Amino acid sequence: MSRSKSRRKPASLTPKQLRVLTYVRDFSRSKGYAPTMQEMADEFKVSKVTVFEHVAALQKKGYLKRSRHKARSLQLRDVVDFPDERPTRLTIAGTIAAGRPIEAVEERETLDMEELFAGSADRFVLRVRGDSMIDDQIRDGDYVVVEQRSTARDGETVVALLEDGEATLKRFYRHPKGVRLQPANPNYEPLILRNVAVQGVVIGVLRRY
Repeated sequence: MSRSKSRRKPASLTPKQLRVLTYVRDFSRSKGYAPTMQEMADEFKVSKVTVFEHVAALQKKGYLKRSRHKARSLQLRDVVDFPDERPTRLTIAGTIAAGRPIEAVEERETLDMEELFAGSADRFVLRVRGDSMIDDQIRDGDYVVVEQRSTARDGETVVALLEDGEATLKRFYRHPKGVRLQPANPNYEPLILRNVAVQGVVIGVLRRY
């Protein structure tokens, strides 16, 4: 009976180590061969000794492999997870005003959706149905990113579980009679309730056009 080897999870990367790996990747893709230690030293404006130290550390962590007596033998292992290759990472092309037009300037920046909503608490996503929060720019068909919490501060938009078992999306305020759940649409009345179970607090809104 054969036993499959469990793949060791590589150690975490420092920012400098990630830069080294990214350079090796980009150089190899554009040239068709790996960079030398001297080329890397010139790129990062450091000594070859420093480059050797970074490469040795990356070899030990399982991200790089290298033949000792070959100048262009650096190879990336398939365990490297580059942040700029994640499907959740989007390029920020520039800045544009919502009022008068300004030039949109291309910049080397990215927005990672995973990092944007990362945190210690659990997150989940709900699809919005209805227009009771329209004045807060939460529309029918939008997706709200919710941080799972059982408490909320006044003014926060919450997912609230009502006594009848229904869940609703409203702004949360404490009230002498309990809790006021305030819609963001003048066509809807606020809900004044004694018992409300907060399921989470909205931390983001996603919309597709």
